[in-house]
Amino acid sequence: MSAAETTDTSVDRESRVKDTDHDALRLWLRLLTCTNLVEGAIRSELRQSFDCTLPRFDLMAQLERHPEGLRMGELSRRMMVTGGNVTGITDQLVKEGLVTREAPPDDRRAFVVRLTPAGRKSFQRMAQAHEAWIVELFAALPASERRQLYALLAKLKTGLLAATRQADEGTEAV
Repeated sequence: MSAAETTDTSVDRESRVKDTDHDALRLWLRLLTCTNLVEGAIRSELRQSFDCTLPRFDLMAQLERHPEGLRMGELSRRMMVTGGNVTGITDQLVKEGLVTREAPPDDRRAFVVRLTPAGRKSFQRMAQAHEAWIVELFAALPASERRQLYALLAKLKTGLLAATRQADEGTEAV
Protein backbone atom coordinates (compact mmCIF):
# COMPACT_ATOMS: atom_id res chain seq x y z
CA MET A 1 0.00 0.00 0.00
CA SER A 2 1.37 3.36 -0.90
CA ALA A 3 1.61 6.09 1.70
CA ALA A 4 -0.66 8.30 -0.43
CA GLU A 5 -3.43 5.67 -0.31
CA THR A 6 -3.50 5.60 3.47
CA THR A 7 -2.59 9.12 4.56
CA ASP A 8 -4.30 11.55 2.16
CA THR A 9 -6.99 13.18 4.29
CA SER A 10 -7.39 16.33 2.19
CA VAL A 11 -10.67 15.13 0.68
CA ASP A 12 -12.13 12.94 3.41
CA ARG A 13 -15.22 13.68 5.50
CA GLU A 14 -13.12 14.75 8.44
CA SER A 15 -11.58 17.61 6.46
CA ARG A 16 -14.90 19.46 6.76
CA VAL A 17 -14.68 19.57 10.57
CA LYS A 18 -13.94 22.81 12.36
CA ASP A 19 -12.39 23.15 15.82
CA THR A 20 -15.66 24.69 16.97
CA ASP A 21 -17.70 21.60 16.01
CA HIS A 22 -18.85 19.36 18.84
CA ASP A 23 -16.22 16.80 19.82
CA ALA A 24 -18.73 13.96 19.26
CA LEU A 25 -19.15 15.07 15.64
CA ARG A 26 -15.39 15.34 15.18
CA LEU A 27 -14.94 11.86 16.69
CA TRP A 28 -17.63 10.37 14.44
CA LEU A 29 -16.02 11.82 11.33
CA ARG A 30 -12.56 10.63 12.45
CA LEU A 31 -13.91 7.09 12.93
CA LEU A 32 -15.63 7.22 9.55
CA THR A 33 -12.48 8.49 7.85
CA CYS A 34 -10.36 5.74 9.42
CA THR A 35 -12.91 3.11 8.41
CA ASN A 36 -12.98 4.41 4.83
CA LEU A 37 -9.18 4.47 4.62
CA VAL A 38 -8.86 0.88 5.88
CA GLU A 39 -11.67 -0.32 3.63
CA GLY A 40 -10.17 1.41 0.60
CA ALA A 41 -6.76 -0.11 1.22
CA ILE A 42 -8.26 -3.59 1.66
CA ARG A 43 -10.37 -3.23 -1.50
CA SER A 44 -7.27 -2.22 -3.45
CA GLU A 45 -5.15 -5.08 -2.08
CA LEU A 46 -7.87 -7.69 -2.75
CA ARG A 47 -8.24 -6.43 -6.32
CA GLN A 48 -4.50 -6.31 -7.01
CA SER A 49 -3.50 -9.53 -5.25
CA PHE A 50 -6.50 -11.78 -5.92
CA ASP A 51 -8.67 -10.05 -8.54
CA CYS A 52 -11.39 -10.12 -5.89
CA THR A 53 -13.93 -7.58 -4.67
CA LEU A 54 -14.62 -6.87 -1.01
CA PRO A 55 -18.26 -8.09 -1.24
CA ARG A 56 -17.04 -11.35 -2.76
CA PHE A 57 -14.47 -11.73 0.04
CA ASP A 58 -17.17 -10.95 2.63
CA LEU A 59 -19.53 -13.57 1.19
CA MET A 60 -16.79 -16.20 1.27
CA ALA A 61 -15.92 -15.17 4.84
CA GLN A 62 -19.52 -15.76 5.92
CA LEU A 63 -19.46 -19.20 4.33
CA GLU A 64 -16.09 -20.01 5.93
CA ARG A 65 -17.70 -19.42 9.35
CA HIS A 66 -20.62 -21.70 8.44
CA PRO A 67 -19.35 -24.89 6.78
CA GLU A 68 -22.91 -26.27 6.79
CA GLY A 69 -23.77 -23.43 4.42
CA LEU A 70 -26.14 -20.49 4.59
CA ARG A 71 -29.39 -19.74 2.83
CA MET A 72 -29.22 -16.93 0.30
CA GLY A 73 -31.54 -14.77 2.41
CA GLU A 74 -29.34 -15.25 5.48
CA LEU A 75 -26.26 -14.28 3.47
CA SER A 76 -28.05 -11.15 2.31
CA ARG A 77 -29.02 -10.25 5.90
CA ARG A 78 -25.54 -10.89 7.31
CA MET A 79 -23.85 -8.89 4.56
CA MET A 80 -26.49 -6.13 4.71
CA VAL A 81 -26.95 -6.15 0.93
CA THR A 82 -29.86 -7.00 -1.36
CA GLY A 83 -30.66 -10.53 -2.42
CA GLY A 84 -29.79 -9.51 -5.98
CA ASN A 85 -26.24 -8.63 -4.92
CA VAL A 86 -25.82 -12.00 -3.19
CA THR A 87 -27.24 -13.80 -6.24
CA GLY A 88 -24.82 -12.05 -8.61
CA ILE A 89 -21.77 -12.84 -6.46
CA THR A 90 -22.95 -16.41 -5.89
CA ASP A 91 -23.49 -16.95 -9.63
CA GLN A 92 -19.87 -15.94 -10.30
CA LEU A 93 -18.51 -18.13 -7.51
CA VAL A 94 -20.54 -21.14 -8.70
CA LYS A 95 -19.15 -20.71 -12.25
CA GLU A 96 -15.62 -20.66 -10.81
CA GLY A 97 -16.26 -23.79 -8.73
CA LEU A 98 -15.72 -21.96 -5.42
CA VAL A 99 -19.23 -22.46 -4.00
CA THR A 100 -22.18 -24.77 -4.48
CA ARG A 101 -25.82 -23.71 -4.41
CA GLU A 102 -28.42 -26.36 -3.62
CA ALA A 103 -32.10 -26.36 -2.75
CA PRO A 104 -32.64 -27.81 0.74
CA PRO A 105 -35.12 -30.69 0.98
CA ASP A 106 -37.42 -28.70 3.32
CA ASP A 107 -37.81 -25.63 1.07
CA ARG A 108 -37.50 -25.83 -2.72
CA ARG A 109 -37.79 -22.01 -3.00
CA ALA A 110 -34.58 -21.39 -1.02
CA PHE A 111 -30.96 -22.17 -1.79
CA VAL A 112 -28.14 -23.09 0.56
CA VAL A 113 -24.68 -21.91 -0.46
CA ARG A 114 -21.48 -23.66 0.69
CA LEU A 115 -17.80 -23.25 -0.05
CA THR A 116 -16.30 -26.04 -2.11
CA PRO A 117 -12.88 -27.41 -1.10
CA ALA A 118 -11.37 -25.16 -3.81
CA GLY A 119 -13.34 -22.21 -2.43
CA ARG A 120 -12.15 -22.92 1.10
CA LYS A 121 -8.53 -23.08 -0.08
CA SER A 122 -8.89 -19.87 -2.10
CA PHE A 123 -10.51 -18.06 0.83
CA GLN A 124 -7.82 -19.23 3.27
CA ARG A 125 -5.12 -17.68 1.06
CA MET A 126 -7.03 -14.41 0.89
CA ALA A 127 -7.79 -14.43 4.63
CA GLN A 128 -4.10 -14.84 5.51
CA ALA A 129 -3.18 -11.92 3.28
CA HIS A 130 -6.12 -9.88 4.62
CA GLU A 131 -4.93 -10.34 8.19
CA ALA A 132 -1.40 -9.29 7.24
CA TRP A 133 -2.76 -6.13 5.55
CA ILE A 134 -4.79 -5.25 8.64
CA VAL A 135 -1.77 -5.77 10.88
CA GLU A 136 0.27 -3.51 8.60
CA LEU A 137 -2.41 -0.82 8.54
CA PHE A 138 -2.66 -0.73 12.33
CA ALA A 139 1.11 -0.88 12.90
CA ALA A 140 1.24 2.89 13.51
CA LEU A 141 -0.27 2.20 16.93
CA PRO A 142 1.77 0.33 19.54
CA ALA A 143 0.12 -2.82 20.92
CA SER A 144 -0.82 -1.10 24.18
CA GLU A 145 -2.63 1.69 22.31
CA ARG A 146 -4.42 -0.83 20.07
CA ARG A 147 -5.68 -2.60 23.19
CA GLN A 148 -6.72 0.72 24.72
CA LEU A 149 -8.54 1.80 21.56
CA TYR A 150 -10.25 -1.60 21.38
CA ALA A 151 -11.48 -1.23 24.97
CA LEU A 152 -12.71 2.32 24.36
CA LEU A 153 -14.55 1.28 21.22
CA ALA A 154 -16.18 -1.57 23.21
CA LYS A 155 -17.54 1.02 25.65
CA LEU A 156 -18.78 3.13 22.75
CA LYS A 157 -20.41 0.08 21.14
CA THR A 158 -22.22 -0.80 24.37
CA GLY A 159 -23.51 2.76 24.69
CA LEU A 160 -24.60 2.84 21.06
CA LEU A 161 -26.47 -0.45 21.39
CA ALA A 162 -28.27 0.83 24.49
CA ALA A 163 -29.13 4.13 22.80
CA THR A 164 -30.44 2.45 19.65
CA ARG A 165 -32.51 -0.02 21.72
CA GLN A 166 -34.08 2.90 23.59
CA ALA A 167 -34.78 4.71 20.33
CA ASP A 168 -36.36 1.55 18.88
CA GLU A 169 -38.51 1.08 21.99
CA GLY A 170 -39.60 4.72 21.80
CA THR A 171 -40.60 4.28 18.18
CA GLU A 172 -42.59 1.12 18.96
CA ALA A 173 -44.47 2.90 21.79
CA VAL A 174 -45.76 5.59 19.42
